[in-house]
Amino acid sequence: MELTWYGHSTWHVTVDDTELLIDPFFDNPKTDTDPEELDPDYVLLTHGHADHIGDVDRYEGCGLVATPEIVEYCEDNFGDFDAVGGMGMNLGGTVEIGDAFVTMHRADHTNGMETSYGASGGMPGGFIISDTKPTQVSDAESTTFYHAGDTGLMTEMRDVIGPFLEPDAAAVPVGDHFTMGPMQAAVAVDWLDVDHAFPMHYDTFPPIEIETQDFVNEVKGTGSDAEVHVLDGDETFEL
Repeated sequence: MELTWYGHSTWHVTVDDTELLIDPFFDNPKTDTDPEELDPDYVLLTHGHADHIGDVDRYEGCGLVATPEIVEYCEDNFGDFDAVGGMGMNLGGTVEIGDAFVTMHRADHTNGMETSYGASGGMPGGFIISDTKPTQVSDAESTTFYHAGDTGLMTEMRDVIGPFLEPDAAAVPVGDHFTMGPMQAAVAVDWLDVDHAFPMHYDTFPPIEIETQDFVNEVKGTGSDAEVHVLDGDETFEL
């Protein structure tokens, strides 16, 4: 599995021959990539805020993985998409898309679309992406990546996502103000029991500018064995 961070919460994930793009928003200071350079098979949207769907219109016709409310909003405003299941998916569900299995899990955040009529995108989420279907039987051979979306710390990370969905790596928001800050994000990493942790959703706007070393230090302070990778924008990590 290949992971590329394009700044903010924008990730490109390759699972065998399937390319996924999560929360396309390239108007951020960490990336020099033109969104037109990417040709994903599927776009995954955690929620409907503008800094997570800002460039979804570049991928009209692409497969779309999101709640039915966000699917409808994108089709009304940005064109036709090949929505998974014809209507999107929802929390707790797992879909097989190409070579990837994608499970949507809740995130503790808000999800009002930034429109004059205040449309709701339903519950915000995060995605657990694996090359095998999740079951109750532990699979040491599988490779799994968790994109936490915009979220606060929640015990589901400790009680459900970590022990049952078994991510090997997690990208967690650390910018504070709108999401977890470094301390709570570090607790999330510890609860998830991952081998690799990636900070995201920071330094894009003044309220979320942080020192990433604070996150590194906080992860160490939990006693977690996770290795923290502070990626440069447009940098790729092989999982």
